[in-house]
Amino acid sequence: MPRSRTAAAACALVLASLGTAPAAPAPTPTGTAARGEPQARSQGPRVRWGACPERRVPAAMRCGTVDVPLDHAAPAKGTIKVALARLPATGRGRHLGSLLLNFGGPGAPGIAGLAADPGAFAKLGERYDLVAFDPRGVGHSAPVSCAGSQETGEDAAADAAAQLAALRAVAKRCELASGPVLPYVGTVHVARDLDVVRRALGDAKLNYLGFSYGTRLGAVHAAQFPKSTGRMVLDGVDTLSEPLAEQALATARGQQRALDRFLSWCAHQPGCVYGTNTRSAKEQVDDLVARLDRRPLIGGDGSYVTGQDVAGSIGAALYSPHAWPALADALKLAEEHADPVGLLQLGGPTGPSDEDDGGDDAGDDGWEEPQGPGAVPADNADAALAAVNCADDPDRSNDTASPALIEKELQALRPEFEKVSKIFGPGRLMTVLACYGRPAGTDFIRRIDRPGAPRMLLVGTRGDPATPYEWTEETARRLGSAVVLDHKGDGHTGYLTSPCVREYADRFLLDGRLPSGTRSCPAGE
Repeated sequence: MPRSRTAAAACALVLASLGTAPAAPAPTPTGTAARGEPQARSQGPRVRWGACPERRVPAAMRCGTVDVPLDHAAPAKGTIKVALARLPATGRGRHLGSLLLNFGGPGAPGIAGLAADPGAFAKLGERYDLVAFDPRGVGHSAPVSCAGSQETGEDAAADAAAQLAALRAVAKRCELASGPVLPYVGTVHVARDLDVVRRALGDAKLNYLGFSYGTRLGAVHAAQFPKSTGRMVLDGVDTLSEPLAEQALATARGQQRALDRFLSWCAHQPGCVYGTNTRSAKEQVDDLVARLDRRPLIGGDGSYVTGQDVAGSIGAALYSPHAWPALADALKLAEEHADPVGLLQLGGPTGPSDEDDGGDDAGDDGWEEPQGPGAVPADNADAALAAVNCADDPDRSNDTASPALIEKELQALRPEFEKVSKIFGPGRLMTVLACYGRPAGTDFIRRIDRPGAPRMLLVGTRGDPATPYEWTEETARRLGSAVVLDHKGDGHTGYLTSPCVREYADRFLLDGRLPSGTRSCPAGE
């Protein structure tokens, strides 16, 4: 659950007594396998390349689709189209085939992500064709929807039974609005799609760079197709074993740890509103959130900010240390001038992810939601986030239990969440109900254990607010074939912010050089 907007959006109003919770047409790519086997290409899946659905994309980018089975276990059920984007390799050196990129999510469209900032991967793009894709259920790949919103429509005064009934209604609305793809949007299905895409691109093995949720996808692909997995780098490593509720607790803990690191940084900056004592600074931030939950901060233009809005703004800013000065300024405005404008301007998560999550959209940098036939539903990112997370988790709230029992269970969990973080814990608690009313998901991901995949590189960042470093170590143990890169820095993922991380990743992806054991990258390098 790496993106900061969690699936708990559907549950934010559940149980009043419990509170609230990123030109010229290119030739069809020919990877190494395709060059030696031209006839084989015609017998397998193929990509139909053409113009891109976004209005502003790099001149060399071409887009296309490949047909994949709706249900890989039952191909007779029909096919859906997975949308791809490709930037051909720019260098004259040895061509390495395709490098597939996933920027996070779940729910983030990869085509928009690559269109937004291809320069970030320019060195890799000299020898690889850079290929991004919208995973099934996302963007231009049979997008799911909940008919506009996952909000229950129930006010905070509604009783528990009404709230839970409303959650069931939301789940039903998602099912009706999404059509036949909804039961098949989980990571296991997307990982199988990747193998079809690999063959369609003509690559003997899948070379892959995944961020945040993209690490879960890469690991699941490696577990299912170890012999066709090539060079793989996973940055901001997601968990493979924890249920959503435990993920929520770990994420709240990671967010609090990131906030503590921000407050320590702030204490060394001139004019920090909380002074130089980091312990009292933490208490003051806790107090700000609690105070504004009781009485929201109202701006001169009528805008207002609640405590939970503050928690969301802080959480978003923690995704990147580049946002820390703006966060410090925003908190100073709020504390000293009762002005919410800075907090309102912090916006959502930035970077190549997610929870999450870079690639949610590209805004002014290239993504504009299309209109008319084939348009992506406005609620697609949030609908896909919930659908994928629930499809990946075999546990869910027991919707046959009485509302009183569920309320009791949540009340019992609340102290643990608040102990981890007074600011982030309450909102994360509602993830317990994120999948209420939905079918239980697969347990395949949780059962991954040393699957025989080739060695790969896992990057974990110590101050990551969305994918705690412990998950990197845990996933390395479960894969049994990974080298861990311990990035001592802050923010979500390391490739785009740390030259050291980027050097290790590029060296492996381009030259196949990967050291043994655990290596490290200092903060700021």
